[in-house]
Amino acid sequence: MGGIQLLTADLTHSPTPLDAAWTSRSYSKEAGRRKSGRGADEMRSIWKKAAAAVLAGGLLMSISMQPGQRAEAASSVMVPGYEVKLLLSPSATLGGDGKPSAALASAFGLGSAQSIGVEYFDTSSLDLNAKGWDVRFRKKADKSNFEISYKKRYPIVNGNINAALEQARQEGFTSADDNYEAEIDWNYSKQTLSISTEKKKSASGYSGTALPAESKALGMAVDEIPGKLDNWSATGWGKKTLSASRAHGPVAVSKYAGVFNGLETDVEIWPIRSSSGTGTETIVEVSFKTDDAAEAAAERDKLIAFLQGKGWLTPQDSLKTQLILERC
Repeated sequence: MGGIQLLTADLTHSPTPLDAAWTSRSYSKEAGRRKSGRGADEMRSIWKKAAAAVLAGGLLMSISMQPGQRAEAASSVMVPGYEVKLLLSPSATLGGDGKPSAALASAFGLGSAQSIGVEYFDTSSLDLNAKGWDVRFRKKADKSNFEISYKKRYPIVNGNINAALEQARQEGFTSADDNYEAEIDWNYSKQTLSISTEKKKSASGYSGTALPAESKALGMAVDEIPGKLDNWSATGWGKKTLSASRAHGPVAVSKYAGVFNGLETDVEIWPIRSSSGTGTETIVEVSFKTDDAAEAAAERDKLIAFLQGKGWLTPQDSLKTQLILERC
């Protein structure tokens, strides 16, 4: 179920900069691990800078390479992190007020909620999504800016992460793209490679989770569109398609920070329009991130066992984005 292939260096050939980056990831587990305490993002940033330095150092090595070898080194695959996402049963984990039950809050040491306003932009026929792209616009209540993310998704078949990374490389996402982040989204039964970049715009004049009028938010998203999306199917395709899009949402998300087995763990509650369009379907998701593939696999197994023991696990994949796009 949801098997994973760990990326490893081939020790039968001379090490490349990418091999060195993977070795750095494999043997710096504590640096990459999302431990309790919000210094984890800083640790992740330190690791990424170190990996970038290793790759940059490889440029010096490449002076002695043949032209073809230099081109291959410069276009190596991205180094992904991992996010494990599992669904919880709303009836078993939420109280009558729609907030985490006392048992759930105690189990993960949940604090107070962070409120987030979220919407997605796509055409009514979901042309961006059909090409594997999602454009998300959101505002966190405790932040002074809007966050616009552009994400490209690649399905991972039979746990073959290498194949997905190679496909992404062939389509232009390489280790040289320091403005994009690669992540393996690991759900209950499937994995997806997500490659995303985020832009920020001032939210001056907006309070809480208030979002701009649809046309204004769309204008911001179009203005900030990255070149890879803009020229995906043809020159200017992305901007033309996004300009013809509408808002799907908004959704008022509640996010709670907690801890599981020493890992920073989040519980999110997403009230999404029901399939009938007359009510709400509540999605409850628990997730954690790590830069280490082996740790992701081991801690995922532990989390699944823990949730099953509590009777909280919903054995399905999390499809929040798709539900919002299709229903809202």
